[in-house]
Amino acid sequence: MSLFCHQMEAKEAARVRLGAAAFAIAGALFVLYPAIRPFSDETSLQGAAAFGSTAWILAHMLAMVGFTLVMLGLLGLYLALQATSVESLAFWALAVGIAGIGLLLPFYGAEAFGLHAIGQEALRQHSLTLVGLATVVRSGPELIMFLVGLLLLAASGITTAVAIWRSGVFPKWSGVPFGLGFALYIPQFFGSQPIRVAHGLLVTAGCLWLAAGMWRRRPAAP
Repeated sequence: MSLFCHQMEAKEAARVRLGAAAFAIAGALFVLYPAIRPFSDETSLQGAAAFGSTAWILAHMLAMVGFTLVMLGLLGLYLALQATSVESLAFWALAVGIAGIGLLLPFYGAEAFGLHAIGQEALRQHSLTLVGLATVVRSGPELIMFLVGLLLLAASGITTAVAIWRSGVFPKWSGVPFGLGFALYIPQFFGSQPIRVAHGLLVTAGCLWLAAGMWRRRPAAP
């Protein structure tokens, strides 16, 4: 029986640490995304050059991977908290986060691959009309899905912070930067590159603080 308990503890610890590693990697990607992403007048051929650049598609791919890894991190966090009084909060943080990511990733895909193709073709034809298609890609039902996804992600981040605050497992404040970072995702889109990089650093700090706590955590015996 004791061997079985030890094996269960080891398995749980490994899964929680996998979540911690996912959070750490995601944190790095969230600051690389705005740092690498080209910023320019997106109604001009300069905007087309930004869209068509390798940096554009790389930055958005890093963001998509980062969002996906955050969900693996939340899964690890749920496993760390499933035997506590905040298990329900941790579950809903994970579930709402997954729903949010599912709604926002299609928009990021359009930004990464759709605008990249438009930018390259606009440069080839030297056409401002093609550059204007970026507005079409970024509007309509896909924009609504994107905004709903970000709102759900904000709710997930805030719920995560509340769960950590109440858990008694991790330092109370360790979830606050994470929750604040995701709550500010919509406002930061209206900022300049320095503001968006600063926001990326906030999300990075939040992810790394959670990762550190999860990595050091000692699981309770089943």
